Amino acid sequence: MHAKPVPTAVVVDDERLMREQIAGRLKEAWPELQIVGEAGNGREAIIMVHSLEPDIVFLDINMPEMDGIKAAQALAGKAHLVFVTAYDQYAIDAFNHGAIDYLLKPVEAERVALTCRRLRERLQAKPDPMNDLLEQLSQRLGSFFRAEDKYTRVQTETFEALIRKPIKELIDELDPNEFWQIHRATVVRVDAVAQVSRNFRGKQIVHLKGSDQKLEVSRTFSHLFKQM
Repeated sequence: MHAKPVPTAVVVDDERLMREQIAGRLKEAWPELQIVGEAGNGREAIIMVHSLEPDIVFLDINMPEMDGIKAAQALAGKAHLVFVTAYDQYAIDAFNHGAIDYLLKPVEAERVALTCRRLRERLQAKPDPMNDLLEQLSQRLGSFFRAEDKYTRVQTETFEALIRKPIKELIDELDPNEFWQIHRATVVRVDAVAQVSRNFRGKQIVHLKGSDQKLEVSRTFSHLFKQM
């Protein structure tokens, strides 16, 4: 009688302490699971997964160089994916329906245990590429962020949600090449900007693609749009 192969996983997060926390939770919930590698961004994850061929990838969504959604699209069908995120807007119906599982930071033991139970069942089948679902998640990365007390409001052309993180903390985690802070309480995704105009007071106003909202740029950040 052949012994069952030991399940393997790779943990991907740009924060070392978070990788350690996830690995620790997994060890408690699923002692047989072997963590064969850790990566700090999406590019490293792709190389590691192709090399180590793990059964499961625990993948942070917001990372420098390449985010988790883009990495997931490159890895689709090669491993079972579990997203790890600090942002509630990603916990959409697709996750809750079980198509792709997720862990919300800070990861809790009870949720990790549930995810591990689901993964044990999924390992009997080949990973689903889920290309359409990953494309939907990519589109929901967000056009702009606005502070709402202890929360931050995320809005796209068709989607709006609150996440449990103040904008001061969120800014440090966003790629400065993709997201610009334009006001103390507002961050926009650069490729979502349609044009920049000036109001009657001479203030710069950002117009977003697919939206009639107008976002004022504070003097501190006006230099960002001098070339636009």
